[in-house]
Amino acid sequence: MTTTDEPTRQPTLQPAAAPAATAGTFRIGGDLAVHRLGYGTMQLPGPGVWGPSRDREGALRVLRRAADLGVTLFDTADSYGPGVAEELLRDALHPYDGLVVATKVGFTRPGPGRWSTDGRPAHLRAAVEASLRRLEVERIDLLQLHRIDPRVALADQVGTLADLRQEGKVRHLGLSEVGVAELDAAAAIAPIATVQNLYNLAERSAEPLLRVAEQRGIGFIPWFPLATGQLSDPRGPLARLASALGLAPSQVALAWLLQRSPVVLPIPGTSSVTHLQENLAAAAVDLDPAVLARLDHLA
Repeated sequence: MTTTDEPTRQPTLQPAAAPAATAGTFRIGGDLAVHRLGYGTMQLPGPGVWGPSRDREGALRVLRRAADLGVTLFDTADSYGPGVAEELLRDALHPYDGLVVATKVGFTRPGPGRWSTDGRPAHLRAAVEASLRRLEVERIDLLQLHRIDPRVALADQVGTLADLRQEGKVRHLGLSEVGVAELDAAAAIAPIATVQNLYNLAERSAEPLLRVAEQRGIGFIPWFPLATGQLSDPRGPLARLASALGLAPSQVALAWLLQRSPVVLPIPGTSSVTHLQENLAAAAVDLDPAVLARLDHLA
């Protein structure tokens, strides 16, 4: 995270002994190096992603432990809390030495579990200024449009973020929950460094977007990266396969994502240090072709 005006700073990645480092690295926007297995903060606020954390000290402990274990990409949003997750990141990790904090704007929160898009330029600009204050930085390394607001012209939404980038308040821009056509339209306005879509073993509708991202060197951040529903059944096929491999189902799901493409940057979230460590151990898992083929049939 940038806290000075120095324009070419890159994170100093932690030693390879850190578990997250074994996943390899990716350069966001071609210049911002991160370890590919990151951490998402959506689970840290209260129920419904609303209000303060049920265990603030526990949340801070998880964030610090993630950094200790080599996580260099932390994903958050102004709407998580709202504001709570960004403040927790600041309190746990500021001044973010060697870390990248990616945040998002474009949602408002009427209440617990409720989300409303707001892509008006005035709202986006105010939201970015608020995130800068909460995170206590002068520039956001990766700013993502959380959702495209269908009531506002895409050119106005992406154009506003591009203006903020031009002003030095943002380093790289990303999009969340978009298709290839929307990526193309946004990329005609400003360079797009990442896309973030729902994608996991059980939900692969974003596969065409992933392939385009891979062709263009754009980071693909799968949100909700751990397979859910039928695949999380303890008696189901994923659990049985994981057990046969001596792994947790979450480790298999994350290892599959990491091997799916070199541009994939999973950001599993948890409020538990134990689960965090279990997730990060997936970085060292190498699934053989036969296992990958079996996993491809689970969707």
